[in-house]
Amino acid sequence: MAPNGTNGTGPARRRKQERKQEVVDVAARVFHEKGYGSSSIQDIADGVGILKGSLYYYIDSKEDLLYEILRGVHEEAFQQIEDAVAAETATMAKLRAFVVALFTFHTENLIRIGVFFSDFRSLNPERQEAIIRERDRYDKLLRDLIRQGQEEEVICPDLDPKVTALAILGMVNWIHQWYKPGGGRTARAIAEAYADFALAGVACSPETHVPGHRRQLGLEEAVAAAE
Repeated sequence: MAPNGTNGTGPARRRKQERKQEVVDVAARVFHEKGYGSSSIQDIADGVGILKGSLYYYIDSKEDLLYEILRGVHEEAFQQIEDAVAAETATMAKLRAFVVALFTFHTENLIRIGVFFSDFRSLNPERQEAIIRERDRYDKLLRDLIRQGQEEEVICPDLDPKVTALAILGMVNWIHQWYKPGGGRTARAIAEAYADFALAGVACSPETHVPGHRRQLGLEEAVAAAE
């Protein structure tokens, strides 16, 4: 057996992993500030405080770093969402947990989320497909929750699960454009407000449901105003 530190499981390996994570974190900051296309390996090496050549001990290319950033952000997001959803029992509580967890993750990872939306298409097609597969995992989880709620008659049967999931995800996905830590309301308070809005938008019951009733919202007032 190889001595500790040379067999891939000892302190030397841990140090390399920690250093590589530092490289990835610096790359995320550089890409966020300058844009992927305008950033160089030298910029990242300068940010880490090592020689440019030394950077290739951890990665093979600049695109490797972008892929690591985007793969990591999706894997971590899904894990946090999955854990939050699993902690609840009722479907509507699971849906709330999903929205709050996704919103919270975004607020805690503004730089990496920003890099994703700015530079995802800089990946080669094969790597784009890999990231899309990761993204589709929590898209599927959300659609499944909506369908489950419809089966339990707590979510309106008129809703299309795909369109509804896209609306909820779209509502959250752009908070990196406006959210600033330290504002007047905490991230948790805003996350709960988003969840309130999402749940109110889908909630329904057999006692109150009339097919097409959502389409009538606002129309009666519009008709009355036109008369």
